[in-house]
Amino acid sequence: MVETQADMGQAVKLYKALGEPTRLKIALLLSKESNLCFSAIGERLESVAGSTLSHHLKQLTDSGLIDFRKSGSYIHYNVNREIAEKFAPYLLA
Repeated sequence: MVETQADMGQAVKLYKALGEPTRLKIALLLSKESNLCFSAIGERLESVAGSTLSHHLKQLTDSGLIDFRKSGSYIHYNVNREIAEKFAPYLLA
C-alpha cells in the first residue's frame, strides 16, 4: 500500500517501468529465475538488442524493482522481493 509521498513517487516510477512490454517480460523472468546475468536475460528474450536490453535494465533498477550485484566482470540481476510484494505482488505469484 502506498503510504508516503516517497512511496507514491516510487510507485509511479515502478508502474511506468512495467508499462513497457519488454520490461514487464524482464521482471517476470527475473521473478522466476534469480541471479541472471545480462547475457542470460538477452538469450531468453531473443529479439532484444544489447543496447535496448541495457536501457530496460536501467529503467527497472532505477525504479527499485530489480537489484544487481557485481561478481567479477558479470552483473547478476534479481527482483527486489520487498518492493515487488509492496507494489507488484502479481510478479511473485
